[in-house]
Formats: sequence, C-alpha cells, structure tokens
Amino acid sequence: MLDDKILHFFKKRGSSYVSGEELSEAFGVSRTAVWKHIEKLRDEGYEIAASPHLGYKLMSVPDRLTSVELGWQLNTEVIGKRIYSYKEIGSTNDVAYSLATQGEKEGSIVIAEYQTKGRGRLGRKWISPRAKGVYFSVILRPDILPKDISVITLISSLSVAKTIRDLTNLAAFIKWPNDVLINKQKVCGILTELNGETDKINFVIVGIGINVNAKKELLPKEATSLSVEKERLISRLEFVKMLLRNLDVYYKIFNKGKIDQILKEYKRLSAILDRRVRVNYHNSSVSGHAIDVDKEGALILRLDSGFHERVLAGDVVLLR
Repeated sequence: MLDDKILHFFKKRGSSYVSGEELSEAFGVSRTAVWKHIEKLRDEGYEIAASPHLGYKLMSVPDRLTSVELGWQLNTEVIGKRIYSYKEIGSTNDVAYSLATQGEKEGSIVIAEYQTKGRGRLGRKWISPRAKGVYFSVILRPDILPKDISVITLISSLSVAKTIRDLTNLAAFIKWPNDVLINKQKVCGILTELNGETDKINFVIVGIGINVNAKKELLPKEATSLSVEKERLISRLEFVKMLLRNLDVYYKIFNKGKIDQILKEYKRLSAILDRRVRVNYHNSSVSGHAIDVDKEGALILRLDSGFHERVLAGDVVLLR
C-alpha cells in the first residue's frame, strides 16, 4: 500500500521535512496523488504538517494497531516479524489458524481493532470493544510434545503480566492457567489452540485479549481495564510493542531449555499459589492448596487427604 510506503519514508527521515516532489519521484506517482494519500492518512489520525517551501513532516501517530506502527523498530528475533492487521475481523485466532495451515512462519501475528466473534476458553465469548483493547494471535511452532502445551500459556501470561507492571506500574498477577488479574479482576485472557499429532506439534495459536482503555460498563462485571485501574488512557501501541518484545524474550529463553528461569518469575506473580482453591474441569472439581506449578505448566494441589494432585487444565476459583 502506498500509504504504508509513505509512512515508512516519513519515519526514516525522522524530524526532517519531505517534499511532495521527493515523494512523487520515490513512488512514481503524481504530486496530486501524494497529496490525496497524505489527506487519507490525516483522516486516519496522523498529524502531518505541511509547508509550502519545505513539504510534509510527520508530527504524531494515532494509537492504532497497524502493521506499520507495530513493526517500526520492533527489533524482535521471532515474534512479530510479520504482522497482519485488521480494522475488523471475526476472530484473530481463526485467521491465524488458517494462515498457519498454509505454512505461515512462526512468530507471525494477526491483530485487530475489533472482533465480531472473539472467543475465550470453553467456547465463551470475548468482549472486544472497538479500538479500546488489544486482540491478537501469535503463530508458534515449538519443538515440544503436545502434553507440554501448557508451558506456552504460562509464557504468554507471564509476558502480559510483566508488560502491565513495567508500563503502568499496576500490580498484575497471573491466575492459572490463562488469566491476568489486577485487584482480583480479570484484565487479560489467553486462548491457546493446538494443531498436532500424538507425538508432534504442527503449530500453536496463542490468542491474547487485553482490556486496555475500555470503560467499566463495556466489560463483564468481573473484569476491569488498564485505564480504569490507572485512571488514565494507556497507549495501546506502546503496550503491544513492549508485549511482543517480552514475549520474544521469554520464548527465546524457553527454546534454550531454561524453563526454571521462567517458572521462578511466573511463581512470583502467581495469584493462586499458597492459596486454597477449587479447580473445575470435566464436569467435576477438586479442592486443595495450590502449592506449585511444574515444568510442564501443570498446577500441583495438596488435597485435604495430604496427597498431591497434578492438574493440567481447568477453571480456578479462589476459596480464601
């Protein structure tokens, strides 16, 4: 797209003006065509100054999650090397899954300003207020067995919690297996979907939904957003770029086999360890004291009988 090319041209020039003639020659279009694209970018929220003798200069960018803005100086090794961005989509997980089956490279992401069919675990709907949250999916191809897939969710939730803490200074905690909480209210959900065989993973889709700037009335009663907790708007663009970098770092650590390093950080941010919990799964439940998370991402419970039970999936309810 010419719009994207013009933006890249501006970004490479930094704070300098770029003449209409220079843009015209660079892209082989008329100066009138350049002007029309500049106006289009302005309509999308870009602040572009114009001087009769100097040309155009990019002054500021909108808080929009486009491939151009997210990819600019991202500097990751795997995550986000290719970005598919949409203003509206059914489900980022569905699109990412389709791309993965066609051979899309590991680390590619699908991100949208709005989802019409956003979903969470167990078929639940994920509320996706337009341009108020972060909704994206990552394609991964880890060299692990299907039984170890829980570790991918663990890495993802840790990346989200760390990003929230680093960017906003809010005390984010992880509720095993796939939620991030602030003040005991849900701010992020993660949906991990697997394509594989008995002893092989073809690919994993990690869907991440984060309530960033949504007002309380737009969210489920048990949920909150970063802006509600921080009492100011948060830059979604800055947040996502930091999150992609954190995810890139933790995924690299994981691929080096240093799961102990990840577990140490994960446990420090756990909302349920050393707490009595009930885990609901498969139309049944088990209660006990949450004492550990192992190297496969399983939750270890100490039952009232004194025996330990290893839980790989389920919904956790804090009892006290």
